[in-house]
Amino acid sequence: MVCRRQVKAAGRRCCAAVLRVHHQAAQQRRPANMNRKQFLQLTGLATAHALAAPAWAKPSELEEATIAELQTVMKSGRATARSLVKEYLARIAELDKRGPALNSVIELNPDAPAIARALDAERKAKGPRGPLHGIPVLLKDNIDTHDRMTTTAGSLALQGSIPAQDSFVARKLREAGAVILGKTNLSEWANFRGDRSTSGWSGRGGQTHNPYALDRNPSGSSSGSGVAVAANLCAVAVGTETDGSIISPSTLCGIVGIKPTLGLVSRSGIIPIAHSQDTAGPMARTVTDAAILLGALTGIDSRDTATEGSRGKSHRDYTQFLDPRGLRGARIGVARRYFRTGTLTEKLLESALDEMKRLGAILVDPADDPALGRYAEAEREVLLYEFKADLNAYLASLGPKAPVRTLKEVIEFNERNKERELPYFGQENLIRAQEKGPLTENGYREALERCWRLSRDEGIDAVMDKHKLDAIVAPSGGPAGKTDLVHGDRGIGGSSSPAAVAGYPNITVPAGQLFGLPFGISFFGRAYSEPTLLKLAFALEQATKARRPPKFPRTVG
Repeated sequence: MVCRRQVKAAGRRCCAAVLRVHHQAAQQRRPANMNRKQFLQLTGLATAHALAAPAWAKPSELEEATIAELQTVMKSGRATARSLVKEYLARIAELDKRGPALNSVIELNPDAPAIARALDAERKAKGPRGPLHGIPVLLKDNIDTHDRMTTTAGSLALQGSIPAQDSFVARKLREAGAVILGKTNLSEWANFRGDRSTSGWSGRGGQTHNPYALDRNPSGSSSGSGVAVAANLCAVAVGTETDGSIISPSTLCGIVGIKPTLGLVSRSGIIPIAHSQDTAGPMARTVTDAAILLGALTGIDSRDTATEGSRGKSHRDYTQFLDPRGLRGARIGVARRYFRTGTLTEKLLESALDEMKRLGAILVDPADDPALGRYAEAEREVLLYEFKADLNAYLASLGPKAPVRTLKEVIEFNERNKERELPYFGQENLIRAQEKGPLTENGYREALERCWRLSRDEGIDAVMDKHKLDAIVAPSGGPAGKTDLVHGDRGIGGSSSPAAVAGYPNITVPAGQLFGLPFGISFFGRAYSEPTLLKLAFALEQATKARRPPKFPRTVG
């Protein structure tokens, strides 16, 4: 048995090793002195207006460490997967459960230390499986894991539910050698419960807080995943999106988020909203780490027929497409309708566009979607129909011991437990969905046809064909508004809907900060254009270095 003093000393040595490697890499990544004074001045507004950080915001040895840096220290023997798990768990205890109490992690994996030890032994005997070997990862709490953790979508109605098998996503991560560290909080039922919902709140997990200002909202529904990545509580995380649930929390938490093409990542074993739009995707601090994670998640799954469409179109290694000169010669359409005129955010976005032009991009401005907004009502109908059908199918898959077996039982559970489940907002969407008929009804079929026609043929595809574009660029949304449990979420803008409804890919990358609050810029395009979007996002990221780690102030002003 090793004494506690020896364990602590080993942990300090591990942390110091990570810090040294991270510092060396950071020096290499430091951008050259480019002629973009206005951009840098604007992105620097944040620090001038953020209030002094509380005492808990001390530097961390794991802060901003990339997957490659963590692999370097494990390869050298200066750290192990076990020591990394220990340090991330300590950081979760310090910042998520105490200190600023971010409340982003809903459950920890009690087997994570043992899994890490086994992976350390495997590394020593055989070498690493790949870039994710021994890397601690967090999953959103609507992604099934067949272990000692539960999967609940944040609802008390599913408390204690352990699925019969791993989701495809969890299985692929285990095969890649990742350590599933735990589950993250989310907007309950992926923010598809009530009309006046507050993002980041769930009956089981409570309210998640934005690390850039604790009184600000992290957005949803992948709130916990976004906050955990931003606060360096894990190396990377997995979120899910139906419309904006990866893109929005990523931009408001100052990280990179990828909403993949529908079917590139399997949905099997993920608590659903709607199969025509649902997908899991990476959330990371860098484009490179997001690309690594995306490659690990792809593959054909017999439990999800949509993945057949990705055959021959997916890649195990998306980092091969990353090019710091990737914007040179690219034709990018500016979705000008999403720009809010006369705001400081617009000035920052214009500076980002100027930077893209300086890097060689050819901007077609404006290049707006003529069908924009014409499918909003149809999208809502599709989600209501599919939520009932898909959730009932998921609950049935849990077997006879499931805490609830139908959407109807979920609604009844919430009514019986109003004090805990409905203290701030209702369940209007659940009730509306329950009233819908089967997916054979004409109302559903017509709505789905309208969504796909307007978002694809007459939307993204039409714009890209007309202007011969490689991608479309738009603001991702933000900055974050204050959390308001009385009135619910306030509008923050955003451009997620076209790609979400079409089932096409979307990637957001940090573009700057205003008063300490991050916001991002999105690239989206045709189905399976992830290689192109990653190339563009990587080039902008490398030129601007816009991400800044949070300092956990109570508020900004």
